[in-house]
Amino acid sequence: MIIFPAIDIKDGQAVRLYKGEFSKKEVVSTDIIQTAKGFQDDGAEFLHMVDLDGALKGESGNLRTISEILKNIDIPVQLGGGIRSLDTIDKLLGIGINRVILGTSALNNKELVVEAVKKYGKRIVVGIDANNRKVAVEGWIKVSDVDYIEFAKTMEQIGVGTIIFTDISRDGTLTGPNLEQLEEINSSVGCDIIASGGIKDVNDIVNIRNLGVYGAITGKAIYSGYLDLKEAIKAGKEA
Repeated sequence: MIIFPAIDIKDGQAVRLYKGEFSKKEVVSTDIIQTAKGFQDDGAEFLHMVDLDGALKGESGNLRTISEILKNIDIPVQLGGGIRSLDTIDKLLGIGINRVILGTSALNNKELVVEAVKKYGKRIVVGIDANNRKVAVEGWIKVSDVDYIEFAKTMEQIGVGTIIFTDISRDGTLTGPNLEQLEEINSSVGCDIIASGGIKDVNDIVNIRNLGVYGAITGKAIYSGYLDLKEAIKAGKEA
């Protein structure tokens, strides 16, 4: 299982939110470049980043910061937040992003997903962020009436190969992942599933790994000192 250390970007800073609430923003690093390099030095194989300004506004406000991070590390990066057009996807993949994550646009504009998958294949990832099983969009401000499992099946039919599943009620809480819903989505589709939300310590990593999912994203647990990234990576690889 791949461990994806997370950097959420707001106004050019690395931050963490609590249950996706922007009013509960906490700056977790004053040097975002060094944070990314530190994750790489600790053995991370892949970096997960979210442009929170993009998620809110529908267009990136942190391209300069993202570009600087890419120049300073050698591991691949997946990025989400405000990616709502093929032009934006072209631009981000063109500057060195390895995979882009579609969230709001995947729900509101399925044709974009179809076009993007046709053009870029496995470099297109869909983020499914759920609140009480319902898919949330636009920086998690709005909750749809679409069930997260049905949406995952739709994305699989389109050809999406990787899905990031986040239980919003667990995100940033350090209360443990929603293993029940993770197991349900992992058994419902053939896509690679990346778990996100609630991870606190290495025991959570082991529990997720035992579900047979592809990867796990962790941010606050690392920044808070509850989880050592090297230990998490080791646990993710163990049989």
